[in-house]
Amino acid sequence: MNTRELLKKVRKIEIKTRGLSQHLFSGEYHSAFKGKGMSFSEVRAYQYGDDVRDIDWNVTARTGTPHVKLFEEERELTLMLLMDVSGSAFFGTGQGLRRELFTEIGATLAFSAIQNNDKVGVIFFSDRIEKFIPPKKGRAHILLIIREMLGLQPQGRGTDIGAALEFLHRVLKKRSIAFLMSDFICEKDYEHPLRIVARKHDLIGLRMYDVFEQSLPEAGLLRVKHAETGQYAWLDTDLDSVRQAFAKHFEQQEKQFDRIFSKAGADRLSLSTEESYEKALLRFFKKRS
Repeated sequence: MNTRELLKKVRKIEIKTRGLSQHLFSGEYHSAFKGKGMSFSEVRAYQYGDDVRDIDWNVTARTGTPHVKLFEEERELTLMLLMDVSGSAFFGTGQGLRRELFTEIGATLAFSAIQNNDKVGVIFFSDRIEKFIPPKKGRAHILLIIREMLGLQPQGRGTDIGAALEFLHRVLKKRSIAFLMSDFICEKDYEHPLRIVARKHDLIGLRMYDVFEQSLPEAGLLRVKHAETGQYAWLDTDLDSVRQAFAKHFEQQEKQFDRIFSKAGADRLSLSTEESYEKALLRFFKKRS
């Protein structure tokens, strides 16, 4: 992809995802992710219905009329996107490649965050840390993130979720909202670093699977390639035993994903590449509100 094509794609994604964040997600994002606490804002005259516990007795005594203290939420948060760019991220038979959908979701979350004056950062990972973009504010920063989401060429093809979580734990000292976007097909164990990160950060696992990974079609003999190892194999999809084994493996992966995140006390969201991620995110936000 040349520079002109990349910029065209960035602009296209900005128009779509910025519109979504403005019209659908801004308020839901604010409700779903709370600020750090409450800070003093101002004092005003008491009004019917105000909590008497908020009365500022010093100002009331000085003016001779009741006044109350007003507080506001300390809103500024940090949104971290941990994006899987391993070989399997370049697979997709539904609306598009998994990586393209991760980019749209990440951009929507990022624009929602900056509309709420939050910082946004990204960790790109495969079987290594491919790139780290420290959290910052502003539209220019989000456009930089989208360019990297679209154009980054990873060095690794495997997946090491644990390494990405450990990196987040090292580089980010303050609590953040962390979206971990992957297919969660990972041979290395990541339960321990997940528990550690979930205790410190508001961690959400976003698992995206392709319908082809869920169930095989009856399409005869197929030569398939493993996205991360590059190895080829033959599958006779006309055999019931092959399709059943494939479906069982998918079910086991789904249960493992739920078990690991539930045990760590972290939120999770699982969706298909053919599913509307807009609706799925809205349901998730409303559930947290």
